[in-house]
Amino acid sequence: MLSKEKMARINELARKAKATGLTEAEAKEQSKLRSEYLSVFRSQMLETLTNATFIDPLGNDVTPAKLKARKKNRLH
Repeated sequence: MLSKEKMARINELARKAKATGLTEAEAKEQSKLRSEYLSVFRSQMLETLTNATFIDPLGNDVTPAKLKARKKNRLH
């Protein structure tokens, strides 16, 4: 999870970009922070999906085989 300070800085840079624009150093910092945020988000989303089980209206497990295999590999 990204720290509160980094999230606050991302938001601060976004507000400044809209209001007055960013310097070259600030733009690089914003890009780096956004990349870090997206990396964390993607890993958390993958973890969530890996732990998910999909059930159809009839109660049958319809989790894709690829997802089941990934789940099985993580447990072993």
